[in-house]
Amino acid sequence: MLAPTPRTIKGKCLSEGYASGPLLYSSIPLSFWGGVDPATGIVIDQHHPLAGSSLAGKILAIPSGRGSCSGSGVLLELLLNGNAPAGFIFGREELILTLGGIIATEFFDKFVPIVQISPDDFSGLAGHAHVQIINELVEVNPTTLSSQTQVDEKPPSVVLNLSELDRAMLRGDHGKAAQVAARVISKVAAVQGATELIDISQAHIDGCIYTGPATLLFAQRLCDWNAKVRIPASLNSISVDRQRWREQGIDAALSDPSGLLADTYVNLGCTPTYTCAPYQLDTAPKLGEQIMWAESNAVVYANSVLGARSIKCPDYLDICVALTGRAPNSGAHLTEHRRPQVIIDVPSDIAGDDSLFPVLGYLVGKIAANRIPLVIGLEHLKVHNDNLKAFGAAFATTSSAPMFHIAGITPEAVNPALDEWKTATPVVKTNKAELADIWSRLDKATEMKIDLISLGNPHFSYDEMVTLAQLCEGKTKHPSVSVIMTCNRDAYARACKAGIMPKLERFGVQPVTDTCWCMIGEPLIPPSVKTIMTNSAKFAHYGGGLTKRQMRFGSLAGCVEAACVGEKPKTLPQWLSS
Repeated sequence: MLAPTPRTIKGKCLSEGYASGPLLYSSIPLSFWGGVDPATGIVIDQHHPLAGSSLAGKILAIPSGRGSCSGSGVLLELLLNGNAPAGFIFGREELILTLGGIIATEFFDKFVPIVQISPDDFSGLAGHAHVQIINELVEVNPTTLSSQTQVDEKPPSVVLNLSELDRAMLRGDHGKAAQVAARVISKVAAVQGATELIDISQAHIDGCIYTGPATLLFAQRLCDWNAKVRIPASLNSISVDRQRWREQGIDAALSDPSGLLADTYVNLGCTPTYTCAPYQLDTAPKLGEQIMWAESNAVVYANSVLGARSIKCPDYLDICVALTGRAPNSGAHLTEHRRPQVIIDVPSDIAGDDSLFPVLGYLVGKIAANRIPLVIGLEHLKVHNDNLKAFGAAFATTSSAPMFHIAGITPEAVNPALDEWKTATPVVKTNKAELADIWSRLDKATEMKIDLISLGNPHFSYDEMVTLAQLCEGKTKHPSVSVIMTCNRDAYARACKAGIMPKLERFGVQPVTDTCWCMIGEPLIPPSVKTIMTNSAKFAHYGGGLTKRQMRFGSLAGCVEAACVGEKPKTLPQWLSS
């Protein structure tokens, strides 16, 4: 048998370094948050072909990341605990995982080589067993291994025009924290090819989620350097409900570091909003406002529904921007990068209930991949902001794009831009059969008995609580079913004042604030629970891997009905089956 033919591919170096090892290849993007165990490096995304594989010591080749902005935090955790891939090869631009590597280098002197190659070269990696990376070079089936263990950092190929404030921060005139943050931002600008930085009005910080010791160590290092934010910065959901964790039976081994991490960010000057849906707050940005938000669903909502401008910001870049007030002028900050790259034509006769939007968002994300889509065919529907929230969260689960447009509904998808877009953009038609297939993937478990209803991923809004109370009115929850709803503190207080929350609690809804379903486990999820039902496509996707439970999916009304009878038939809804 002939030995495999060696081959050298030249790509774009995203993070310098040398690595050699067995190749782990997939043509499907992978979200590290919810897709990879941060303690072990095992792929836990049950929908991914690499499920069950160990990433430790491998050269991981995937088209890009996708889904959560917290992937950078998971990679940092893996780099510090020794279970990270030895190197990365991407087939398109990937910032979230690259940022995790940049942070590891700048804060902890840990290095991981990352290289981006052309899509054709990337697909050609399939079937090969061993590669090595040296900066921008990928050597496939190398005949000799390099003796290099460290590669010197190269200067960026694009000159970055800096303001006097930028230069002062890079010199260290504003302290070490601002200096290192400015250096991280400059590296991101180089990766994205940005030539200038812009002022940012507000940030939303996702790095406050406790994934392990590295997340706390990072924040504490900033505090040790006397860091303070220069712009308003809200905090994402954290890992525990700070108001109820004792009565929920949460172990202090989780609650203590999670609380300490949250307090550390508050000490940096961040506001303790603790929500994954900052667009529900009074501080939500306005049309055209330049912001830097992390948390994938929040970014997509801000760009698409509010018309604000943010890249899909990786964890840790968010706080770096908050410390400097500056960000690369790249990606969705620029008008030319907000144009749709694919039109997705939805059947015009489609008219589903609230479950249409998460199912459609999941499908649109799969089709769009890294492209910004324009969805047409929904113009006849009356669409609520909570429908767009559900759509966006599902879209952000399967796509790496920072936004979407829906013709006649989202603020930028109006004439005259709409007419121009329609004449110059490729079209992909969808049908009910594809939507039915997505439903079946989300409603994956075959078990009819339901043990737990999961609501609020992303956080339930006040309006959703009102709707839920109406659906529960006059009904009795089955004694064997738990119903847990997550929301932010403001929405919870408003619902209490309006008499909505007492109605929900009488039905048996258990409220949880501060945290969200992507961080909830036992004992808040009772050990006896085997099957969870949710109206969130995002949680239906991630929930199986995160909770080790079987997942069912349905509309909000379907969730209430299942809570009352204790089971759900394995059938398609009428709007899909008719």
